[in-house]
Amino acid sequence: METTVNGEPRVLATDSALALIVEIKRDHPDILFHQSGGCCDGSSPMCYPTNEFMVGDSDVKLGEIGGVPVYISASQFEAWKHTQLIIDVVSGRGGMFSLDNGREKRFLTRSRLFGGGEACTVPDVKVRAV
Repeated sequence: METTVNGEPRVLATDSALALIVEIKRDHPDILFHQSGGCCDGSSPMCYPTNEFMVGDSDVKLGEIGGVPVYISASQFEAWKHTQLIIDVVSGRGGMFSLDNGREKRFLTRSRLFGGGEACTVPDVKVRAV
């Protein structure tokens, strides 16, 4: 599976998300993201220590942000394959088992359809492919 679509990365991160990744990596140097498919309509990417989350055979690697791999289940990828994911940060508590929990900020997935269509408007948010 390609991690780009027409040269655009499947997953991006905002500067805020990259800063939170750096903060979390101080405590947990090896981490990964798995795009949640359960609660919150899949808007919460879960951040785990690499040694505490088993990536399944059917999980799809979307790419990396801040040197951290981002995965999604194959069934959810099938529904979102035409969508670029943008990992951002908002105020609030993270998922119960996600490493952003307890930091009073949490990761949030925003999305944009490949080809210019907007699935979720992201005003004034700077993103970068890393």
